[in-house]
Amino acid sequence: MTTPLSLSALDQLPQSVETPGYRRDDLSPGILHVGVGNFHRAHMGYYLDRLFELGESHDWALVGAGVRAGDSVMRARLERQDWLTTLIELDPKGLNARVIGSMIDFVDVDPQSVIAAMADPAIRILSLTITEGGYYVDAKTDGFDASHPDMVHDAAHPDEPKSVFGMILAALRRRRAAGLPPFTVMSCDNLPENGHVCARTVTELAQLSDPDLALWVRDNVAFPNSMVDCITPATSDRERALVRERFGISDDAVVVCEPFRQWVLEDNFPQGRPALERVGAEFVNDVSKHELMKLRILNGGHAAIAYPSALLGHHFVHEAMADPLITAWLSALESREIIPTLDPIEGVNFASYLDLIVSRFANPEIGDTIARLCQDGSNRQPKFILPTLADGLRGDGAIDGLAQEVAFWCRYCEGSDEAGNALPPNDDNHEMLRRLALASRQDPQAFLENRAVFGALADNPRFCKSFAERLTLIHEHGVRAAIADYLGSGAI
Repeated sequence: MTTPLSLSALDQLPQSVETPGYRRDDLSPGILHVGVGNFHRAHMGYYLDRLFELGESHDWALVGAGVRAGDSVMRARLERQDWLTTLIELDPKGLNARVIGSMIDFVDVDPQSVIAAMADPAIRILSLTITEGGYYVDAKTDGFDASHPDMVHDAAHPDEPKSVFGMILAALRRRRAAGLPPFTVMSCDNLPENGHVCARTVTELAQLSDPDLALWVRDNVAFPNSMVDCITPATSDRERALVRERFGISDDAVVVCEPFRQWVLEDNFPQGRPALERVGAEFVNDVSKHELMKLRILNGGHAAIAYPSALLGHHFVHEAMADPLITAWLSALESREIIPTLDPIEGVNFASYLDLIVSRFANPEIGDTIARLCQDGSNRQPKFILPTLADGLRGDGAIDGLAQEVAFWCRYCEGSDEAGNALPPNDDNHEMLRRLALASRQDPQAFLENRAVFGALADNPRFCKSFAERLTLIHEHGVRAAIADYLGSGAI
């Protein structure tokens, strides 16, 4: 017997399920969030829920919004259950379930409805989780991609935009005309200097159609950088069955996540903000060092284990971490080549942070998959691996392990694991990547000629030599031998 999730059903849920102790009627909107996916609800939604539970910041409730067709599906699911979400923390010591009540509405998935909601003076923060690839960044120049069809359209039709950035500008234009202060734009996506990237996209798009508005945005709108962290797997039938069988709740929008989360933000909110420091968020003057630590040690670590694990046939991340060679490879690469590229952070011990990452990856309850970590390599490698490699080359540091990580990716892009099983395509550029990877069996440099990914690194002789050697080792002796050789325990 299960109980469909709703406000009226909260008192019918099992005592093992935590429910909001605050009245939803006491909440009023303060934040409009675009991109109401699993991570947002497990992270920002959770922080606000805990803050409201303390009786604080009740005028900072969330209103959801979306700009893609798929967002309508999420809106319909959440509307049926009064915008509530069951969040299950996958703690190996015992699962915990809580109903998150920090969202009080979800705007119709329609550009004009979203613009009107953004223009509402009650909204003082506009937050985003639109994925790392959603900021219209030119892969070749790392600058704004003004040639993207969405940007071309929004520049030509600023009152009828398609993109979230066009909607932001339309709303800011309305607020300026009405004499209202602008909202703060807060990116919660996992990319370096996310606030700066977001600011560049908004202002450069404005420059195409309204230079005066672009100048006003530069002078008046805050775009704080932030670092976010919480491993949040995709919801599948496994998770929906879990919430039904373990907790007796019927929830079509259930979210599962690890019991760890972190949020570090630059304290730049001219129109005010919720007191998130009361529930564990950190506010700092400069988030860049924390951000770089997370991107390189955690996200770089995910990339490091993803491709060799896939080639060896591992399905779940925790299964890969139970393989002593994979764990040793991760720890050695991090310690020898990734951590040495980081500047010290007061109060942070990188070795302890790495130990935490290893334990998080090994959590068997999360059910995160190697296939997920392997996705979108042509976007993720330039963000999580290649900058570390470039720093190592500039500083004359060790780079053989990072070159081997790239070689593992190359071998993965051939489309089969070491047992000959097919690896399904999971990159928008998979056909080109496969062609270059297969060509690299005769000429390793062929894979590096993907300039959109490697840029000037393809011309660096030390990297090219190391990549060729590591790829040849993988082709001739296999993944395990290549890792053993890097660890210094191989017999090659």
